[in-house]
Amino acid sequence: MNPADARRLKDGDLETRVENLRLLLDRAADGDASAKEALCALVRDYPDYHRSLYTRALNLAAIFGDDTLREPLLASLADTQYNCQAWAAMGCAALGFREAVPALVAMLDHPQEMAREQAVIALGTLGDESVVPALTPVLRDPIAGMRERAAEALGQIGGEAALAALWDEFENRRYYRIGYIASALAKFAPDIIPRLCKAADSNDPDQRYWAAVALGSTGDDRAVPTLERLMANDRGSTVFDGMVSVAAKKGLRTLRRIQAAIAART
Repeated sequence: MNPADARRLKDGDLETRVENLRLLLDRAADGDASAKEALCALVRDYPDYHRSLYTRALNLAAIFGDDTLREPLLASLADTQYNCQAWAAMGCAALGFREAVPALVAMLDHPQEMAREQAVIALGTLGDESVVPALTPVLRDPIAGMRERAAEALGQIGGEAALAALWDEFENRRYYRIGYIASALAKFAPDIIPRLCKAADSNDPDQRYWAAVALGSTGDDRAVPTLERLMANDRGSTVFDGMVSVAAKKGLRTLRRIQAAIAART
């Protein structure tokens, strides 16, 4: 590592150091080894650096991070004095450090919303079915963003336990608007499609509405007949004045957009 690169993160006023950090990140993205090492040193020796530098660097940890950051990031997860646990969670997720899972589960009780949110996101990346019991209560969090992150994480983890938690929220809605549950359920396609089609025949228009949303998000042709039927014939409305037929129409559009995007990639 060029010693000048390290000094640039310690010398001068904060605005200058932040600009130097940006330049180092640009160089690291281009493969500059000295820049990468200077950034790794920032994370390894984080108490010696300003929090603004640490947090900005960890937003882009995948650019420069390596295995030498495992222990310092795990330490930072538990460091309440430095108070950058949310960004340490980001770094662990970006670099795939599964040893962070127990600390991330503990962070679900953190007093700061951002720390809890990043713990949930990281658990979706690093966790397995063993963390589903810890994430499930977050589906009932009073903060909408937390509920959404928890649903996304469970959708990423997959498996029967995650599906059961999401389906329970789908059937026994604690909140009126559960588009995040519908989106997460769609990740279990194609196996979830028959269950969603059955829900689309429910006597509850809210359940039919969200089944239509979920079916559209699968991007699967097997959902099309049910969506077309709902669009043509269902005049039910939800407790928030949403029309089932409109949800089905939008679901069909979403399904076709997903299919077009997949075709473009392949």
